[in-house]
Order: sequence, then C-alpha cells, then structure tokens
Amino acid sequence: MERLQKYISECGVCSRRKAEELIVNGKVKVNGIVVKELGTKVSGEDVVEVNSKVIKNDLKEYYLLYKPRGIISSVADDKGRKTVVDLIKTKTRIYPIGRLDYDTTGIILLTNDGELSNQLTHPSNDVEKEYMAKVKGFFKKEDAIKLSDGVVLDGVKTKKALFKLKRYDKKTDSSYVRVIISEGRNHQVKNMFQVLGYDTLKLKRERYAFLTLDGLKSGEYRNLSIKEVKQLYSLK
Repeated sequence: MERLQKYISECGVCSRRKAEELIVNGKVKVNGIVVKELGTKVSGEDVVEVNSKVIKNDLKEYYLLYKPRGIISSVADDKGRKTVVDLIKTKTRIYPIGRLDYDTTGIILLTNDGELSNQLTHPSNDVEKEYMAKVKGFFKKEDAIKLSDGVVLDGVKTKKALFKLKRYDKKTDSSYVRVIISEGRNHQVKNMFQVLGYDTLKLKRERYAFLTLDGLKSGEYRNLSIKEVKQLYSLK
C-alpha cells in the first residue's frame, strides 16, 4: 500500500504536488469513488482514475539517449518534428527528464518513473551537468571567472558553476569551453554566455551526474542498469 499521490506520480501522470491538487479538487477516483483525502492509500489491485482516465503503474523503464541535433526534447511536437521519444523503441509511455534545446546534443534521460524525474529536476538537488560549448571569439579568463561566480538571468543570480577554456581555434575564431552547472533553467548555458557577449555556436551535454556518453553514437541509446537507477535516487 502507498499514498495515492505517490502512486499517481509513479504512474508518470504528473508530479506528486500536482497529484495532491488533483485529489483535493475531486479529479481522482479510487474504485469508482471520488477521493479527496491526501492520506488515502492504494495498492496495485485498486482501480485509480485521474480525470476519468484509468492509470496503471507500469514496470519502470529508464533510458540514456545520445540526443542528436534537430530533435525536440518532448513527448510530442505540434509542428510534427521528431522528438526524443520517437528514437526509443518501447510501447511504454515515457518522457524526457528535463530538456535539451533543439540544436543541443548529448545526454538526456527518459523514463516513466515520475518520482525519479521529480527528484532529479527539483531545484534543491543540484544535479551536475557537464557541457562542451563552442563559442564565437576568444573566451577570456576574466569572463570565465565571472560566469563561474554567477551572473544574473531574469533577475536571479545563477549558482556557482565552472567555465574553463579548453582550446582556441584561430582559424575559425572560436573557443571550446568546458561548462559544469547544477541548475536546469531554460537555455541557461547559452544565456550565461550571452550575458558577456558570446554567441554559442555548438553545445553538447557530455555528462549528467555520473552518467556519460561512453559507448554511444549520436542517436543511440541504452537502458540504465539497476545500480545506476539506485545511484540516481541517492543523489542529494
């Protein structure tokens, strides 16, 4: 037996907090009866409906995908473009954890485990993400220090990060910069560079927490091991 809001979240319907709102607002039924008590517990034998749709706690699936350029980080796209979900061969309803921009490549995780998704994307968890960025111009040391210390985006200063020049290509007048952040704001890395006047030409996420792209080519994916899933759950 487990709490109803947790069950709904684990089914991948929404976050636990959103599930609590649905329960309180009378949008959830258990065995045909509207339930508004947050302390209600259910088992796998109970029939749970959310917004008149029966939900099931399917077996959990976890994937690590090497996202190619030009792929949308969502379940579906109203413009008909290919999404990260389209690249995974499964009949299970999975969705990406967080997102990568359309033109950004690299690691993205997909799952039907709402609990893990909520944990990894919660702002308080500080999950490290490492990128290799190609920016126009020579990336100055003083700018690396400024970005590492944090800059203001949308009125809020970014958390401590790491920006370090790896090499400069004179022929193309472009710099390759290693970036490590622990936040997940929209377009964060690109926007941070833009604050100091650098245009991001390419961006690749090479690491998510302890997970890397080792052994994968662009467009390929693999299942996460049980050990890796447990490690992700242990991140604080």
